Amino acid sequence: MAQHNLGTVVSFEFVRTITKARFWVGTLSVPLIMAVVFGLIFVSNSATASASDAQESAEFSISYRDASGLITPEQAAVFGANPAASPQEGISAVRTGAVDAFFDFPADPATAEIKVYGADAGLFENNKYSAVTQAMLDQAVSARIGAEALTTLAAGDASIDVTTFKDGKETGGINAAIPPLMFLVIFYALIILLAGQMLSSTLEEKENRVTEMILTTVKPTTLISGKVLALFGIGLVQMLIFASPVIIGYVFFREQISIPELDLAALVFDPVPMIIGFLLLVGGFALFTTTLVAIGAVMPTAKEAGSFMGVMMALIFVPFYTISLIFSNPESLIVQVFTYFPFSSPVTAMLRNGLGSLSISEAATVLAILYIGAVLMFFTS
Repeated sequence: MAQHNLGTVVSFEFVRTITKARFWVGTLSVPLIMAVVFGLIFVSNSATASASDAQESAEFSISYRDASGLITPEQAAVFGANPAASPQEGISAVRTGAVDAFFDFPADPATAEIKVYGADAGLFENNKYSAVTQAMLDQAVSARIGAEALTTLAAGDASIDVTTFKDGKETGGINAAIPPLMFLVIFYALIILLAGQMLSSTLEEKENRVTEMILTTVKPTTLISGKVLALFGIGLVQMLIFASPVIIGYVFFREQISIPELDLAALVFDPVPMIIGFLLLVGGFALFTTTLVAIGAVMPTAKEAGSFMGVMMALIFVPFYTISLIFSNPESLIVQVFTYFPFSSPVTAMLRNGLGSLSISEAATVLAILYIGAVLMFFTS
């Protein structure tokens, strides 16, 4: 009978939530926003690449003055540039529209600014002037050095591939850190979207005196268990929906979606941090769910419970005040406190797990704190 009642409570709470329009509006908005962002990144990257190429090869009338002597008339002719008698003449020609641009190269371009004057073609299109100026200077410098490879090195454009090792094994760097950090993003999304429901799951019925009628046929433990399990089911649905844009983007559009400093095709999915990240996500979600349900069961009114909810929400953002220490000195006292304090632990531990500074033993300790804390809070409610 008790098992039947538990199933009834779980199915009632789960179905009641997922059949509400606002649940799907809030849940689907996250992957929709991510899909739009990925789409905009793809379009932006394509437009930027083509625009940059167009700017470097843009054709417009140019006059120039070179006090450095680096640019020869033959090199300037490649860009259709003609010498100006003086800076004043060059600027005047641009003002009157006789030429589109005037480049004034100083005696020492390494220390002094190159002055560029051009006809206003719009905020973005005006970048063509600096692009062509740089191209003229690069060509002149390359000719002086005499070798393209040396020019690349002198410009600081050498390609550097850094490989790091930890405990004798090659590490993935930022490409290995991003996948486990996605669990942190999912955790925040779940708590922000479900915190109110966690708190009101018992408060609403208690204020309406529905709980008294329910408890005539269902044991308090069964009622709370059903509500917690239903929230876990709802959270699982949202986890899958939140993760879907990243999974779809990684599987099908890795080459097309190129975010600065991030190549989706190069992401490294190390099983150990991924498993630890998932367990931290589940443990943190369990602790916050049971705690908010317990607060709702203990507090007499929603107004009084709201103040406690504010504290709980603040605790998941507190670790970001020490983000620099989490990166640079994870062994510091404040980071250690946040790592093992139950309500700041999920965020701090997931950050450290993604950054590779959370050892297996530390992860095991944090997981024990989270899961034991969730069990204690469940029986408290």
